[in-house]
Amino acid sequence: MTPRTRALLPALALLALLAAIPFVLDGRYVITQMTLFFIWATVATQWNLVLGYGGIFSLAQMALFACGAYVTAMLGYYFDLTLWLAMPIGGVATMLLSMLIGLACLRLKGPYVALLTLAVAQVLYILIINDTECFRMTDSGCMPLMGGVRGISRFGDLGFRELFGRNWIVASYLCGLLLLLVATVFTVIITRGPMGLAFRALRDNPGYALSRGISKFKYQLWLFAMSAFFTGLAGAFYAAHFRVVGPAVFSITLLLFLLSMVVVGGIGTLWGPILGTAILMLADEGLKEVSDYRALGLGLVLPLFIVLLPAGAAGTLAKLKIRPARAAVPPDA
Repeated sequence: MTPRTRALLPALALLALLAAIPFVLDGRYVITQMTLFFIWATVATQWNLVLGYGGIFSLAQMALFACGAYVTAMLGYYFDLTLWLAMPIGGVATMLLSMLIGLACLRLKGPYVALLTLAVAQVLYILIINDTECFRMTDSGCMPLMGGVRGISRFGDLGFRELFGRNWIVASYLCGLLLLLVATVFTVIITRGPMGLAFRALRDNPGYALSRGISKFKYQLWLFAMSAFFTGLAGAFYAAHFRVVGPAVFSITLLLFLLSMVVVGGIGTLWGPILGTAILMLADEGLKEVSDYRALGLGLVLPLFIVLLPAGAAGTLAKLKIRPARAAVPPDA
């Protein structure tokens, strides 16, 4: 068995375990939370790809997530398009939006990228909540184009309820797991392929990389756009699963919560975002019993990791695996 095959075994075992959970556990709440975990983990992996590997300090990820969700909802609501077709269209629309944002922002550096991408996200949020002009009359009254503060609902679903009855939630769970799997495979291909080598060259020796014809702007733009497709697809699946989308997806609280998942798991690590998503969602779930201290507890998790485990959970685990091997080398070796 090759080392690469041995490295895949834990991932395959985890995949099999996750696929078996809905058939072992009968709790709808647990399955729903796990489906939400797959959505947030997908967003976190793509954010980590942009931030940890591409070096792009973007805060536009939730705007891209919202773009996928809104495009899917609007196609279903106004054109009665099946969501199986609307979802990939939402992903492509998000990719096009990300390229426009990238063309405007990626020539900047450091905090300027963060501020400009956050400004773009806030402009989109303001456009949506200020959308009050009547676009279509419905049974419940006037409907703005993008739903305004009410959002958009009753735009259809994935058809799992008609096909599987009360077990529709299991089918949706497996669909979310497939989304995370494809996004993770995409991340592996990017980080282990030529683009990953280009970004490591730009990080380790930018002068040499530029002299060899590696364009930082071009590679960052392509990475930003490709990761945006999966971020938008996650937003599209979120809308299809919950059958409603509103301005809450632009929330600063949600944005910081998802960014904390990347930091807690380990920026620039392959499995870190998934691990960080699990840690913070478990912490959030545990703190629901003490709702008065929930925000305080979650607020303490991030600084504790930054101070005590700056490499994140995945980075720390990797270091723990290396240290025993070094200690085993004889002093005179």
